[in-house]
Parts: sequence; structure tokens; C-alpha cells
Amino acid sequence: MLVLDVDGVMTDGTINLDEDGREFKRYHVRDGYAIKAWMHMGNEIGVISGRGGEAMWARMHELGITRVVDNCGDKGTALEKMCAQAGVPLEHTAFMGDDLPDLPALRRAGYAMTVADAAEEIRAFCDMVTRASGGHAAVREAIEHLVRARGAMHEWIARYD
Repeated sequence: MLVLDVDGVMTDGTINLDEDGREFKRYHVRDGYAIKAWMHMGNEIGVISGRGGEAMWARMHELGITRVVDNCGDKGTALEKMCAQAGVPLEHTAFMGDDLPDLPALRRAGYAMTVADAAEEIRAFCDMVTRASGGHAAVREAIEHLVRARGAMHEWIARYD
């Protein structure tokens, strides 16, 4: 299972508000494609975010991600619960975060991943750091890394042969 933070991982971490106070977020299409491919290959995916909002929920719905925890203050406990509900051991779970509130989940996951522009302490801790920054196809890079490590890239590519 792969579990993602949203702000700073799936997005570039900026908070965009229009004149009426409505939030909007920018997501990279390659991340969305990779998430759908990951799920198509039979893998679990989840999201744990310290924030929430309609913009985030719209994207999760669009991608078909149903394992979502928002407004989360304890990402480590949330990850444990999500893994238990999915029937996936923590040691078979990768978590991708970018800042100190993600550290409890990163510590519990079997594989810790982060983005190039993450907090220095997070980059130093993680097993894998993407070349891409958050919101710039870093999730795609991370998913490809996991798929290649499992020797399953041929399965992904075969969908297009």
C-alpha cells in the first residue's frame, strides 16, 4: 500500500484562495495517471492530510481514492488504522510526506518516501527522495520507483502494447 500526504506532496504546498475565500489546488496530471495505474495493478492507496477541504475531496473522488483521512493531527496513528482496515501490514506500506507532521507516519511505514523540496529533517530520514518537487510529478516518480523495485514495470507498460 502507498499512502500519501496531500499538501507539499500531491501539490506544491501553496494555499490558493480566491476573493471569496474558496481554496483551489493544483495537481499534476502525471501523478493522477500513476495513481490510477497503481490501483489498476491491484495495489492499495490512501491519503492522510493535515488539512482537508472541497478541493482535496474533489481530486480524491476524481481519482477514486476512498481511503482518506483529512484534518489529521496524528498521522502515525491514522496510518496504523488505515493499514489495519486495508489488511496491509505497516512493513508492506510506503508513506510519502514532506514535513515534520508526517514524521510519525514515516517512522511507522515500512518504506519512507519524500519529495525533493521536503524539510531537511524529512529528506535525511527517508529511504527515497524524489528528484521532483511536490506537485511536480513527484508521486509519479515514487510510484514508478515502487513498481520498478517490484519488477513489475513490464505489467504497467503492457497495458499499452
